[in-house]
Amino acid sequence: MSVEAVITEYYSESEKKEIAKRYRKILRAAKELIKEGDAKMIRKALSVSMEAHKEMRRKSGEPYIYHPLEVALICVEEIGLGPTSIVCALLHDVVEDTAITLKEIEKDFSPKVAQIIDGLTKIGGSFEQTQSAQAENFRKMLLTLSTDVRVILIKLADRLHNMRTLDSMAKNSQLKISNETIYIYAPLAHRLGLYQIKSELEDLYLKY
Repeated sequence: MSVEAVITEYYSESEKKEIAKRYRKILRAAKELIKEGDAKMIRKALSVSMEAHKEMRRKSGEPYIYHPLEVALICVEEIGLGPTSIVCALLHDVVEDTAITLKEIEKDFSPKVAQIIDGLTKIGGSFEQTQSAQAENFRKMLLTLSTDVRVILIKLADRLHNMRTLDSMAKNSQLKISNETIYIYAPLAHRLGLYQIKSELEDLYLKY
């Protein structure tokens, strides 16, 4: 099925307009960073992600594709990452949540993109402990195991968007995700010099 057919079958007219609007916003934000060939690769990543997540909806009822689009925008606007990170942000959940494999990602994009997606998939699980010492060890493990700091930065963008949209989750999920955020992700943001993101994560933690 072509991407056009996927869009027609699985997304309403208003959703298609919203997807296009968010996609254009990413390209505008990254205008100074995009070189020849980058826009084509970003468009391809969007197409793959839309196809992979076509039947998925978030708890709010919105198409799942809105989430990777927003993560990609955070990567550009709030962290200052470039085209490779945009591609990875758009694809960050496809290996973990769909039938697409790392080999396919490597073939369709690049070994570097596959490596970053692999790193994101490996740290996709939740952290059950809340003791500060164990949390610190977990943060150190993340930083040590990650061969590319973009893995951590994209994961932070992912967590920030999840915290911004936590209203639609059940109360127990809100508490679990918020606690994980304050012990793991807010200190990581601080360590990486992302002080505005750290402050917002802390504020959202307090909200829930």
